[in-house]
Amino acid sequence: MIKPIELVIFDCDGVLVDSERIAVRVQVALGAELGWRLTEAEVIDRFIGRSHASIREQIAARLGEETAATWSERFEQLHRKAVDDDLAPVEGLPEALDSISLPTCVASSGSHDKMRHTLGRTGLYERFAGRIYSATEVARGKPAPDLFLYAARQMGVDPAACVVVEDSRPGVQAARAAGMRAFGYAGGLTPAARLEGTDTVVFHDMRKLPTLITEQ
Repeated sequence: MIKPIELVIFDCDGVLVDSERIAVRVQVALGAELGWRLTEAEVIDRFIGRSHASIREQIAARLGEETAATWSERFEQLHRKAVDDDLAPVEGLPEALDSISLPTCVASSGSHDKMRHTLGRTGLYERFAGRIYSATEVARGKPAPDLFLYAARQMGVDPAACVVVEDSRPGVQAARAAGMRAFGYAGGLTPAARLEGTDTVVFHDMRKLPTLITEQ
């Protein structure tokens, strides 16, 4: 028997804040500068939805630890500046949040410092303060289920009563692995086909999310 939904878990980048476009642009530029030429599609496939540690491991395997450290430091600097200049909430997201009456939280591959910055810049931080969880708090990042299971445990909700809103393939895979239902937001960078799968509803307009949740 399917349990009623008791908790909506939001990813951050690409779901709450429209930051993935910024991140991809910065990663492509850094790759060209530091010796790993990547297309936008390759960055989306390799990096989007994954933890900082996972991305750094990939870069180190390709270019060495020293370059990976430089890349990481430069990314933080360039991303922060771009966020300050350009970041906005995902289109339709504030209206969707206003219409969702269920408890909510955030579970992101990003660090707490990064989320304080991005959510703060878009006026969303206070909506989730005290209910924000990072992959830095668990052993394995997405697509492992650790982060979502941790968030459910901290919120005191059975995983089977949780739904996850994600925009990346590793994210929806992590939700499924955690035994949670997933909503795959395809209004961003990840093609809808990469989000599809068991217990996953793919949608393109964030304003439709409240209705989709009530239909589960």
